[in-house]
Amino acid sequence: MLNVTDVRITKIEGDEKLRAFAAIVIDESFLVGDLRVVEGEEGYFVAMPSKRKRDGSYKDIAFPLSNETREYIEQKVLLAYEATTGNRAFSRIEAGETPTIRPDLLNVEEFGFTPKLNP
Repeated sequence: MLNVTDVRITKIEGDEKLRAFAAIVIDESFLVGDLRVVEGEEGYFVAMPSKRKRDGSYKDIAFPLSNETREYIEQKVLLAYEATTGNRAFSRIEAGETPTIRPDLLNVEEFGFTPKLNP
């Protein structure tokens, strides 16, 4: 499992749902930026970095391959968000829910990867 060794939060003011941008450092050697802390209808969640496609839709460009890793990253980012802003970020994980992973975001086969299933 990866180890998130640092999280940086940049708070955003004046947006309807976007609360902050985040960057994470993995194992003190790899930076992933442009994660977004979003306040949704069911609480806060972390959106992965994405780019706009020609048709106007968005596609994640960096993302975890398992629910366990996604939950770990979300927990680390939301805890850093709370520490930085003082705002409570009630997440779907805290509510006892397992976040639903959208299959369109896990289209790793096009990159030549096969997602690992939890045993």
